[in-house]
Amino acid sequence: MRAFGKMIGIVSLCFILLFVCTNFILLRWNLPENGRPYRVEINRLALAIEENGLEKVDLSQYEYVYHIEPFGEHFYDSDSDYSIREMGGNLYRFDYEVKDGTKPWQIILAVNIILAVVMAAVFAILFYIRAKILHPFERLSGVPYELSKGNLTIPVKENKSRFFGRFLWGIDLLRENMEQQKTRELELQKEKKTLLLSLSHDIKTPLSAIKLYAKALSKNLYPEAEKQREVAEKINEKADEIEDYVSQIISASREDFLSLTVDNSEFYLSDLIENIVSFYGEKLPLLKTEFSVGEYHNCLLFGDFDRSVEVLQNIMENALKYGDGRHVELLFPEDDEGVLISVRNSGCTLEKSDLPHIFESFWRGANAENVRGSGLGLYICRQLMHKMNGEIFAEIDGTFITVTAVFGRR
Repeated sequence: MRAFGKMIGIVSLCFILLFVCTNFILLRWNLPENGRPYRVEINRLALAIEENGLEKVDLSQYEYVYHIEPFGEHFYDSDSDYSIREMGGNLYRFDYEVKDGTKPWQIILAVNIILAVVMAAVFAILFYIRAKILHPFERLSGVPYELSKGNLTIPVKENKSRFFGRFLWGIDLLRENMEQQKTRELELQKEKKTLLLSLSHDIKTPLSAIKLYAKALSKNLYPEAEKQREVAEKINEKADEIEDYVSQIISASREDFLSLTVDNSEFYLSDLIENIVSFYGEKLPLLKTEFSVGEYHNCLLFGDFDRSVEVLQNIMENALKYGDGRHVELLFPEDDEGVLISVRNSGCTLEKSDLPHIFESFWRGANAENVRGSGLGLYICRQLMHKMNGEIFAEIDGTFITVTAVFGRR
């Protein structure tokens, strides 16, 4: 806001300078003998009178002067504009009329009024921008910072402004989603801790039994072979119980830790592709990456539009991150079962043996050693595609890798 205030000050100074310069130029332009043709005409008449006399002067041939009065009793009485000249020792009054009726002061006034109107319009626009755009945005500037600190209860005031209505709605929705996600994570952690504590407690019982049986066997408390076999079976049974508990712990640890929701509906393929192309069509040329889009037939797809954009963006980012940055291509292979959208990029260094693992969570190939990442991008893509009743797969052809998302057709 301070920078904007300085800008308003600069604009004010510019207008003041413009007023001063314009009025100076107009005053200079309207000095005597400049821009006043009737004075030229009076000079011509004065010469004609000196040469030929007043009687031989035909005023009908002159545009501005309509009467010449020699010096007399009522010499200075006139309701019109006039100019007095001395010729041959005599005074003459030249009555003239400015045909267009425009006076110099009227021109200056008109120009100043126009400048004032323009200045008022400019300042009205500036103050409108300040009140309707900059001031509301300044009030929102602290919201992302508070969200980054974990303050998810910060209120977001509603604003019906056509500039920030959707933005405010999106910020508030983001805050609510983050708050819900935090609540779900806390509940999930609580459930997992409860499960682990319960299973840990349950493991203690068979483990204590195994220790007792092992101690009895070590002290030869069961000399009979039949009894020893029975104790061995008991130990094996308790070991199976422990194995079952460990399996439950492993299963709980492998449960989906991401809460991914989709809102399936119908959307057009062209809308999805235009969204991707509008972003990467500008980004990739800056990276010196050749980007091409194949031909496709527009049709209705089934799924969540926003999640579909997320899937393709993840695939595109992977292509840029792990490829050589020379070529990325968006293709649309024909298929009778669904609609295929493929992202093909050059510079693939992934081994074919690693291909089945690229959609697993936290998995990163040998080609990702020097590239930052979490190993969740393609895993999230697969989870989203499954929730949209679709599929995703990858193929390697020499130094090219193609990742294809399969969407349901409507």
